[in-house]
Amino acid sequence: MDKRIILTNHVKRMTESLARLGMVHAVISPGSRSTPLAYALASDDRFETHLQVDERSAGFFALGLAKATQLPVALLCTSGTAAANFHPAVTEAFYARIPLVVITADRPHELRDVGAPQAIRQPGMFAEHVKYHVDLPIPEESAAVDDFLERQIARTVAVTMTEPKGPVHVNAPFREPLLIDLGQPAPPVTFQASIAGKSVFAEDRKRQVSGLLSRASRGLLVAGELPPGFPKETVWAFAERMNWPVLCDPLSNLRSEVPESCRHLCIDSYDALLKQDRLAERLAPDTVFRIGPQPVSKPLTLFLKQARPAVYAVVDESALFRDPIGIATHHLQTCPEEVLSLQSESHQQPAYTEDWSEANRIVSEVTASHRWDEEHEGDYVRTLLDQLPDGSDLISGSSMPIRDLDTYFRNTSRDIACFSNRGANGIDGVVSTALGIQAARKRPSWLLIGDLSFLHDSNGLIVSRMEETDLTIVLSNNNGGGIFSYLPQSTEPAHFEELFGTPTDLSFAPFAELYDIQYSCVSSVAQLEEQLQQPKTKPLRIIEMISNREQNTAAHRALWQSAGEELDRHGF
Repeated sequence: MDKRIILTNHVKRMTESLARLGMVHAVISPGSRSTPLAYALASDDRFETHLQVDERSAGFFALGLAKATQLPVALLCTSGTAAANFHPAVTEAFYARIPLVVITADRPHELRDVGAPQAIRQPGMFAEHVKYHVDLPIPEESAAVDDFLERQIARTVAVTMTEPKGPVHVNAPFREPLLIDLGQPAPPVTFQASIAGKSVFAEDRKRQVSGLLSRASRGLLVAGELPPGFPKETVWAFAERMNWPVLCDPLSNLRSEVPESCRHLCIDSYDALLKQDRLAERLAPDTVFRIGPQPVSKPLTLFLKQARPAVYAVVDESALFRDPIGIATHHLQTCPEEVLSLQSESHQQPAYTEDWSEANRIVSEVTASHRWDEEHEGDYVRTLLDQLPDGSDLISGSSMPIRDLDTYFRNTSRDIACFSNRGANGIDGVVSTALGIQAARKRPSWLLIGDLSFLHDSNGLIVSRMEETDLTIVLSNNNGGGIFSYLPQSTEPAHFEELFGTPTDLSFAPFAELYDIQYSCVSSVAQLEEQLQQPKTKPLRIIEMISNREQNTAAHRALWQSAGEELDRHGF
C-alpha cells in the first residue's frame, strides 16, 4: 500500500476514535512533525480546533477548555522542546484533575539518541504527572497495529475521564514524508468505546454515613472547588435540612445564585473571622464534611487542624482522596450528591449555627464598609465584584487575587462563576487558562490577575488574534510580588525587594498596543468605576489598576483588626 495512504489511515483512525469517544476541542501548536495529525484534526468538522503558537500557553488554553467543560481536550505539538513546554500545564492538570489528552509528535525510533534535530527522549517525559502514557508504533500496513491504535486511544480517553481525572500522554512517531490525503475517508473503527459504570454507594455505607450526620451537634459543611454544572441545590437542601453552616470557598461557586432562605447558612467571611483566635475556639466543630479539595483560606486550614474534629469526612470519588492537613477520619468514595441527599435526623445545636451566621454577618458588613486612609488593591477588587454583571465568569490568578476574591466576594443572587488554577497554585499560564475557559463557555469573562502573573503568560494573548474572545483583564499592578509582603520574609528588609518584591517598573500599555487591545489605566476607585461602566469596543480589554504594595498590606491588616474589634463589640 502507498505510504501516504498508510499514514492517512493511521492518523484518521486516531481522529475517528477520538471523535467517537466524544472529543470536541483540539488545541494545536504548529510544527513539522505533527503535520499529519494536525491536518487530520483540522479537516474533520467534528472538532473545534484552536491554534496557539506558544506551546506553554497552548497547554494552559487547553486546560481552560477542559476545566470549563469537564471533557477531554486534545493537545498537539511537534517533537523536541515543544513537547517539554507542555509540562507546566500537564502538572497543573494532574493536580487539578483536569482531563487532557496530550499528543506529542515524535521522530521515528531510529532517530532517537543519535543526534537528530528536534529529537529528545519523549516517551515517559511527563513521568509522574500523567496518569498513563503510551509510545505508539510507526504507521504501517498492519491489522495488529490498527487494532492496537484503536484500543490505546480508547484507553487513554477512559483513563483521563476516570476519577481522579487527569492528563494522559500519547507519543506519536512519524516518518517522512508527512503529508496525508485530506480527501481520503477515515477507515472503519471496530473498537467503539469504553463504557464505565458509576460507583454505587452501598446501602450499609449510607446507613453508616447517616449515623455520622445525625450524631453531629456542631456540624459544618466545607465546600472547596466544585466543577461547572455541579447541582448547587443539593448543597442548600442539605444545609436547610441539617441546619449546618456551609463554608463556601469562592471556587465552589456556592456564593452565587444563593437561595434567599439559605443566605444565613452561606458562610463567606470565614477567612477573616477565623483570624480571631477566641472566636475560632468558640466555633470549633465536632463534625466536618468536606466536598471538593481543601479551600484556599489558610486561616480555615489552621482552624480545622487545631480543632481536629472527631469526624472529618472527605467526600471524594477517587481513592486518592485529598487530605493535606492530615486530619481526615473518613473517606467517602462517592460523588457529593450521594452524601448530600442522605436523609438524616439533625441534632445540630441551633446556637452553634447562629454563632456562625451572626459572626459572618458582622464581618461581611465590616468588609463591605471598611475604608482605610488610602485607596488600595482591596478597594479595587471590592468595586469590581460589586459591578460584575449577571451571567459573567471571573477567572482569578493565584497569590493575592484569589485571596482578595476570598475576602471580598460576598454571597449574591447573581450568576457569577469563579475559576482559578489551584492544582499546583502556580502563577504561570493564567491568561491562557482564562482565554480557554471563555472559549468553552462563551460568556463575558473577567480575569483578575497580578502584574508578575500577567508577564508570565503575556504570550497567551496571541490566541486572540486567531479566534473570537470576550475577556476583560483587570490587571492589578503593584509593581512586584504582593503576596510576599504578608509572609515572614517581609520582616527581613535586607534583599527583600531584590529577591521577593521584584519590582519591574513596567507599564502595560505597550502590550495593549501590540495586540490591539482596548486599554485604560486607573489609580482610584472612582476611575475604576467609570471604566467598568464603559462599553467594550474590542474583544480584549485591559484595565490596569495601579496600587502600592505597602499600602495594600497595611490596609488588609487594618481590615482584619476592624473585623476583630467589631466581633469583640458584639460579644464574640
